[in-house]
Amino acid sequence: MRTRGFTLAALGLVTALTIASAAEAQPAGAGQGGMGEFEHSSRQLLQLADAIPADKFAWRPAPGVRSVSELFMHAAIGNYLLLGQAGIKPPVDLATLGKEPEKSLTGKAEVIKFLQGSLDAVRAAYPTADKQKPAKFFGTDTTVDAVLLRLLVHNHEHMGQAIAYARVNGIAPPWSRSGGP
Repeated sequence: MRTRGFTLAALGLVTALTIASAAEAQPAGAGQGGMGEFEHSSRQLLQLADAIPADKFAWRPAPGVRSVSELFMHAAIGNYLLLGQAGIKPPVDLATLGKEPEKSLTGKAEVIKFLQGSLDAVRAAYPTADKQKPAKFFGTDTTVDAVLLRLLVHNHEHMGQAIAYARVNGIAPPWSRSGGP
């Protein structure tokens, strides 16, 4: 009986330590609702963009597939476009980017600056947005909240794509090097 009590106590301690360790490994913002998740994905998008060398911004996995710079531009343009779909006037007129906006900026510094600006625009708009207000999402009736959720999903989708691009090029995402998520 004494061994069983010790085993149960040890199991309890291991479980408590595992739970505590998992809580510490949780990235900032994850599980914290829309804006927390947005901050998490934004941080990782910018970390990946920064980690990829400038000479890899023209790399693409195959002809006709977005290059690294086009991927980050697509995510940024999506942020501005989706703010507009939510009825929030974006601070950038996307028409000024020309017929192929994803290809309008290609240098690492300018792409990161444009991406950062789009993330800042979402940060500025999100807290005061009337999330229950009706909105049109490419002609479909919805709410501002649903469009902002799509914005978040879009950022996560392209963060995953950016992770794949980085790994194929031998670049580990910065947060994975430290063992964190």
